[in-house]
Order: sequence, then structure tokens, then C-alpha cells
Amino acid sequence: MRLWLLGGWCVGWILTAPMAFGQGDPGSGYAAAQQALASGDVQGAARMLEELSRTNPKIAEIHATLGAVDFQRGAYRDALRELREAKRLKPALPKLDGLIAMSEAELGEFKEALPKLEETFRTSRDEPVKRMSGLELERVYTVLKRDGDAVKTALEMQRLFPNDPEVLYHNERIFGNYAYLTVQRLAAVAPDSLWRLQAQAEAQESQGSLLEAIAAYRKILAADPNHRGVHYRIGRCLRERARDSHHPKDLVEAMEAFEAELKIDPQSANAEYEVGELHRLAGEMEAAKSAFEAALRIYPNFPEANVGLGSVLMAMGRPADALPHLKLAITSDPEDEVSWYRLSQVERALGHKDQQQAAAKEFARLHHKEGETRMASVGDVSKQEVDAQAP
Repeated sequence: MRLWLLGGWCVGWILTAPMAFGQGDPGSGYAAAQQALASGDVQGAARMLEELSRTNPKIAEIHATLGAVDFQRGAYRDALRELREAKRLKPALPKLDGLIAMSEAELGEFKEALPKLEETFRTSRDEPVKRMSGLELERVYTVLKRDGDAVKTALEMQRLFPNDPEVLYHNERIFGNYAYLTVQRLAAVAPDSLWRLQAQAEAQESQGSLLEAIAAYRKILAADPNHRGVHYRIGRCLRERARDSHHPKDLVEAMEAFEAELKIDPQSANAEYEVGELHRLAGEMEAAKSAFEAALRIYPNFPEANVGLGSVLMAMGRPADALPHLKLAITSDPEDEVSWYRLSQVERALGHKDQQQAAAKEFARLHHKEGETRMASVGDVSKQEVDAQAP
């Protein structure tokens, strides 16, 4: 059963393939078939090419084109027969191996297809060929249960085609499947381990089941009080819960959790940042400044910590000191609207009218973007937010 449908790559392959026949001229029939393909009449082109194949059985290009058309219309067995004949007649005909491999894969001949698909994906410089061979290669690896290779291919495809919806769709399935298999493996080999319990807690947290996640994290601490990262996760859950509950106790307990994490791991830039952010929100600017500076000593390019420190320095009446931190945050994450908004405030305080207007313009552009997601903040921390009174 096919896992996905291939697009219209084959027709493009046909129309760009070289057609120096060398063994005779099939006349106007081939030109008519090409014209039918160009107009989208795949069935009509197939009929013409079948006739040409009967009358010109030794012209490899006709077999190759007919094979590609058969592939395009889903007649994979016919496609494979024609493509193999073209390969026999003219082994050097370009792009045949990739299409032969894809035909084999569509017929379930995965092991036979794999070497040619790997070679095509590795060596092809033709973007449509590379794209389709990569998608097919992901599928073959998945069917053969070579999930690690499927993930490696998906990562390379994402690098090559970062904004391709079909590539992103299939990669999401591959990554999700690999994550699921990894969790299942963890459950099988270590069902009673703290790592299994932590994976469960993180899954509950990601689903918004914060109380259940906190309970699971606390079970980990009961078994290992010095388990790194767990106090931090409890703090993040409490911080998130406080957004909805508006209960001061959640923020107090979150602060305690972050401070407990720092006792176990003094190099946790994330925990220092969260402490600083809680102090900032409480109006405790000196304490916030110290915590943000501590986070930046650990990780100088921490975008959120630079925004937080810049905001604190601005609140303390020190816009000139705030300026480099906000510029560094923007260098790290140019799509962060909060950085641009606070930069515009700093530039205004410094009397830099042109720079203030430029920053405000960029903030407005990002603020009104629709359907786009900005890059994830480094380290899974609380996001800085635009002030409620922002225009």
C-alpha cells in the first residue's frame, strides 16, 4: 500500500530529458506526444507513445518517456518494463536509475530499489529528482524498519527543502514515529527507571496536564533528590499554571523550584533566567538584574535573557546600557517582535528618532504577521511578552 502520492515530477523529467535518438527519427509522432504531455493530456500521450514504441522498438528515449508516463499515471509494472528496456538499449540515458528505483518501490520491491534510490539521492544535482528520490527513500527506509536512516534522510530533506509543505508533512510523520518508537523502547528496556518516569512527566506537561506532570516530577525527586532538571521542570509547570490561575502561590513555589535547581546545578542558565524574570515581573529590578547577568555569564548569547536584562536596565533609567543587550538579542533571533518593541523604546529614550522609527516599523511588521511561527527560544524558557499597552 502506498504511503503517499507522488507529484507531477515525471512529466517535468520527460520534457527536460535529452532526445537525441541516434537510431532513426520517429517523425512527428513523438513531437505530438510531447505536445500532449505539455498540455496535460497524459492518457493521450501514453497512447501515442505506445504506438511509437511498437513501430520504433529500438529507440531507448521512446521507452524511457513511455515508462515515465506510465509511472505518472500509476501503471508501475508497465513503467518498470519500459524503463528497463530503455536502460538495456542505452545504459547512459540520464535519470533512468532513479525512476526505475521509484517504480520498484511502488511495486513493493524495496530491497531492489534501495541502492539506486540512495545513489540517486546522494548524487543528483537536479532538484526535482533529488526531492522525489528523497521522499521515496524515506518511505523505503520506513518500510524496511531502518528508522534511523529515515530520520537522517528527513533531516537532509528539511535542510534542502525547508519550506516544502509535502516534505514537512512526511518529515513530521517520520520524526513522530521515531519518537514514539524510542519511547516504546525505553518502556521495554527500563519500565521502572526514572528516565521512563521523566519521559511520562514531560509528555503530560506538553499536553497541558500540569498537575499530573508535577506529581510525576516529584516522584522522581522522591527517588533521587538531586536529579538535574526536575526542579526546573516543576518550576516551569507552576509558572505556566500561574498564567491561568493567577494564584500568587504558584509563582512563589515556582521561584522556590528554580532556586532549588540552582543549588543542584549552578550552571543552569535557564533557571537563572526564570528567577530573573519572576523578579522582573514582581518589580524587583536589582534582583532581576543580578539573575539575568548570571544567566548571561553562563550563556552570553541567550536571547531571552538579553531582552530581560535590557528591559530591566531600561526600567532603571539606563537606556544606553540596555541598547547592546537588545541588539544582541535581535542578532540571535531577528524574528522576535518583543526585542524590536523594546529596542524602539530604548532608541526613543536615547533620542535616536530614525532608529526608533525603524525598530517600531520592524515590530509592527512582525506583530501583524499571520500564520507564521517564530523560532523556538533556546532552552525551553518563558517567553518575553510585548507590554499590554503596546500599539
